[in-house]
Amino acid sequence: MPQGLFSPARVRAARQAARVTAASLIGFYTALYALDQPVVAVYALFTPIALGVLSPVPGSGRQRARTVLLVLPVAVALTALGTTLAVTTASAVAGMLVIGFTVSFAAAYGPAPAGVVPGLLLFYVLACFPPYAPQTLPERLYGLLAGGVLLIVCERVLLPAPSSPPYRARIASALDLAAEAALSVAQGHGDDRERARHLRDEGRALRFSQVPPASRPTGAGRTARGLAHAGSATRRVLDQLARTFEKPAPQPGDDPHCAALLREVAAACAATAEALRGARAVPGQEMLEEEVADFVAVRGRPSEDRAEASPRLLRHRTDVLTVAASALTVQTAVTVAIGGRRSSPGMPHDQFWYAQPSTPRLLTLRLTGNLTLRSVLFQNAVRTALGLGAARLVAGTLDLSHGFWVLLAVLTLGRTTAGATWSTVRSAAVGTLLGALAAGVLLFGAGGATVVYAVVLVPAMFVAFAVGPIAGPAWAQGLFTLVVSAAFSQLTPATWRLAEVRLLDVLTGCTIGLLCGVLAWPAGARAELRRSAAELLRAVSRLVALTIADLVDAPDEARGDATEEALRLARHRLRIAEGAYAQYRTEGGRGPGGGGPDWLAALNCGSHAMAGAHWLPRLDHGPAPPDAVRWARESVARLTTALDRAATFPPGGVHVRTPHLPTEVISKAPPLVRPSLVDIDGWLRNLAADLTTVGGGDADEPPPPVRDDGRDTRRTQSRSRDLR
Repeated sequence: MPQGLFSPARVRAARQAARVTAASLIGFYTALYALDQPVVAVYALFTPIALGVLSPVPGSGRQRARTVLLVLPVAVALTALGTTLAVTTASAVAGMLVIGFTVSFAAAYGPAPAGVVPGLLLFYVLACFPPYAPQTLPERLYGLLAGGVLLIVCERVLLPAPSSPPYRARIASALDLAAEAALSVAQGHGDDRERARHLRDEGRALRFSQVPPASRPTGAGRTARGLAHAGSATRRVLDQLARTFEKPAPQPGDDPHCAALLREVAAACAATAEALRGARAVPGQEMLEEEVADFVAVRGRPSEDRAEASPRLLRHRTDVLTVAASALTVQTAVTVAIGGRRSSPGMPHDQFWYAQPSTPRLLTLRLTGNLTLRSVLFQNAVRTALGLGAARLVAGTLDLSHGFWVLLAVLTLGRTTAGATWSTVRSAAVGTLLGALAAGVLLFGAGGATVVYAVVLVPAMFVAFAVGPIAGPAWAQGLFTLVVSAAFSQLTPATWRLAEVRLLDVLTGCTIGLLCGVLAWPAGARAELRRSAAELLRAVSRLVALTIADLVDAPDEARGDATEEALRLARHRLRIAEGAYAQYRTEGGRGPGGGGPDWLAALNCGSHAMAGAHWLPRLDHGPAPPDAVRWARESVARLTTALDRAATFPPGGVHVRTPHLPTEVISKAPPLVRPSLVDIDGWLRNLAADLTTVGGGDADEPPPPVRDDGRDTRRTQSRSRDLR
C-alpha cells in the first residue's frame, strides 16, 4: 500500500472527517427520526460542517472546541438576523453585503477569527435563504446549538487533534542557543562558519511559515503582539551572533567590557527562556539595561590606548552592542507578552506602544489600520461581500428552489486571484457534474426508499470530508453533491432532478464567483505586494536620509518633526506590505529560490531601517567633524538612490557600495564621536546588504509587529531613558 496514503495531512483530514461526520449525523438522525423535527435536523447537520470543515479552525482538540464555543453566540445572532432579513430579497441582499464585509474583515484579528469566517457566513446564508419563515427560528437555534455542542464533544473526545508546541517554546529554545553562543563569543571564540550556519537555521525556525497556524502569534492583543515582537528580535539576536562567528573575535582580555556585556546578554537570554517555559517569574530588564548603559559610557570615554581606539575593536563593540540591544528588546517584549507589564521606566514607548492601550483599543487599531484600499484584508472582505450579495440577488430574483447552493458555491469556491478562481471553478464544475450523475443514479435507483439514503449518507459524508480537502475542489464538490442529495432526500421526497438542480445552482455560483474574481482585484496580493513593497522602500529612503541628517547635522526642530512623520509613514507602509506578503504566500507565491523579487528582503530592509532609526539617536555622542559629515552625506546619498531604484525591483537586485568609513576619519574624530560613526557605518552597510537580494530569490520570515495606526511618540533626549 502506498506510503503516501498515510501521510500526516491525510491522517489529519480523516480524523477531522470522523469528528464532523459523527457530530453531524448524530444530531441529524436524532432530530429527524427520533424527534420528527426536520428544521432542527437541517441545522444540526450543517453546524458541524460549517465549523468543522468549511472553517479551517487551527489548533488542538481543546483549542478547536474552545473556538467553537466562543463563536456559537455569534452564529446564533447571524442566524436570527438572517431569518429576520429574509422577508424580502432587497433586505436579504443588503444584509448580505453588510454582514459579508463585516464578518470577512474580522479576519484581521488573527488566525482563529480568520478560520471561522466561512462558517459564520454560512449561518447567515442558510437562514436568509427563502422561504421567509420567522416562526421556525426556535427550531433553527435548537439545531444550531445541538450541532455545536456535539462538535465540541467530538473535538474533545473523538480522535482529538494533538497540540503543537506553542510559539513561546520555540522562542525559549532559540534563546537558550543564543545564551550559549553569547558566552562562547565572550570567551573569545570566533571564525566558526558551521556554528554561524546553525544559529541562522535556528533563527529561521521562528518564521511564521515554519509554525502551525494555531501557534502563530498574529492576533491583535497584547500577548500576541509581544510574542511576535520577541520572536523577530530573537531572530535578530541569532543572526547578529552568527555574524560574530563569521569573523575573528578579539580575545576576552583585549576588551573586558565586551565580554562582560556578552555575559549579561547570555544571562538575560537564559532567564527569559525560563520565564517563557513558566519555570520562573518574568525577569526585569534592569540588569541588562544597566550593563548596556555602562558599556555605552565606557565606549565613549577618551582613551590613549591605541588598541581600544582601533577600528576593528570599535566595530566589534558595535556588533556586541547591537546584540545587547536586540536581547533587551526580547526581554522587554516578553515582559509585556506574558508578564502583563504595561509600562516601566525603561520601556521605550515608540517600540512597545502596544503595552499601554487596552485590548479593545488594540482591536480597534487593527481594524482601522486596515480600512484602506491598499489592504488585502479590506480587498478580500469587499470581494466576498459583493460575491455573496450578487448570489443572493440572483437566487431571490430567479426564485431558485435550492438557491442556498448558489451562495454556498460562491462562499467555498471564491479565491483571491482571478486565475486561482478560474482554476477552482473549472475543477468544481467537473466534479459537480460527475457528482450529480452519481447522485442521479442513486436517486433514480433508490426512489422513495429513505433507508437507502440514510445508509449511504454515513460513508459518503466521511469520504467527502476526508478526501475533499486533500484531493481538491473537483473531488470536494463531487462528493459533497452526493452528500447533500442523500441528506435532502430524507427530508422531502426527491427525484433525480434534485441532482440536476444542484448542478445548475453550483454552476451559477461558479459564474458569479468567477466574475467577482475578474472584476475585484483580479491579481490578488501579487500586484498589491509589488506596490506596497515599493512604497515601503521609498518611505525607508526618506527615513534613512532624515535620521542621518539628525545625527550629523545641527539640530533642527522642523527636521525632527519630519523624521517622526517619516517613521510613522514607514511603519504604516510596513504593516500594509506584511499583510500583502502573508496573502501572497497563501496564493502560492514563490518561495525560497523561486526566482523573482525577494519581497522579504524589502520587508527586512524596512524593519532594519526602523530599528536603526530608533537606536542610533539614543547612542549619539555629539556633533561629527566635517570629514565625517561629508562621508555620512555621501554614503546616505548613495543608499537612498539605491533604495529608490530598488523600489522598481530590477532583476538581479540593486548592488550599492556605501563609501567605506576611512580609518583617518575615525582617528580624527573626537573619541566620543568615533563609536557613533562606526554605528552609522554598520547600519548603512546592513541596509545595503538587504538591497542586494531584493531583485531575486525569496525567503520567508515573520516581520516584527508594527503599530497599526502608524503613530509614534517623540524621542526623549534623556540618555539614561534612551538606552532603555
